[in-house]
Amino acid sequence: MTQIPFPPSTLVPVGRVELEVHEAGRENGGPAVVLCHGFPELAYSWRHQLPALVAAGYHVIVPTQRGCGRSSRPTDVEAYDVTRLTGDLVGLLDHLGIEDATFVGHDWGAMLVWWLALLHPQRVRSVVALSVPYVERGDVPWVEAMATWFGDEHYFVHLDRRPGVADAVLDADPARFLRNLYRTPPASPTPGMMLLDVARDEHPRGEPVMSDADLAVYVDAFRRTGFTGALSWYRNLDRDWQLLADVDPVVRQPALMVYGAQDTVVRGQDLARYVPHVEEVTLDCGHWVQQERPEEVTRLLLEWLGRQGVA
Repeated sequence: MTQIPFPPSTLVPVGRVELEVHEAGRENGGPAVVLCHGFPELAYSWRHQLPALVAAGYHVIVPTQRGCGRSSRPTDVEAYDVTRLTGDLVGLLDHLGIEDATFVGHDWGAMLVWWLALLHPQRVRSVVALSVPYVERGDVPWVEAMATWFGDEHYFVHLDRRPGVADAVLDADPARFLRNLYRTPPASPTPGMMLLDVARDEHPRGEPVMSDADLAVYVDAFRRTGFTGALSWYRNLDRDWQLLADVDPVVRQPALMVYGAQDTVVRGQDLARYVPHVEEVTLDCGHWVQQERPEEVTRLLLEWLGRQGVA
């Protein structure tokens, strides 16, 4: 694998924070596509898709989310709730003078674009989610429900209820944690596995999903920032549940859901009930879909966008 050049970033003011944003293809005059990364990632996670989307005529915007990279990293946990995170994306569109866009998200980025479609439907033309399907709100707060199902050592529960513990372990050796995590199955953590287990593993399984040069981009970034900002997204799940209480739960935009067949993330059950215009596709890979199967993901994106008339 060879390192792929990625366009330089600029810092974009969005309300009270700044986002590190990579942008290309504005001169195309085509529809906007915003690519949203997950945890523990950066805008660079979309290095394979950006050039092809630009070549196809799209205006591609790739933010590094708040809490990561050169983007702002507020210290208050509540600064990472659903209203702030979706507000960042709306503010980014406003700054660029864009009315609406197709939003593509992976992992936490997928959760974010689902929520954006609910909270700001007029700004979302269509949605593409990788790895993480739309999650029904349910009657019980999400972390509380996971504690009941999986116990207190499930990593979502642990991160929420024991702040600072995981942060210290991951910060102590970002290179080992990221090297162990960015691998093909069976290296992906199971629902009950702690991030701490991954960080401490001296004999990781699976194969790397990226070159050493690409991995160094992530390692260098998280060595500078630590992981607390990125982990704060997890620590707002029950707050997000509260904030979404009175929101129409149906995603009405056209949507594409891409699963990894070997991913441990639970597949969406009756997804079309809440996302009636969804198309579901499964690729033979694990959790890091767009990095494990870059050409397939790029082709899927271009074909699906074309069918939706986003061209």
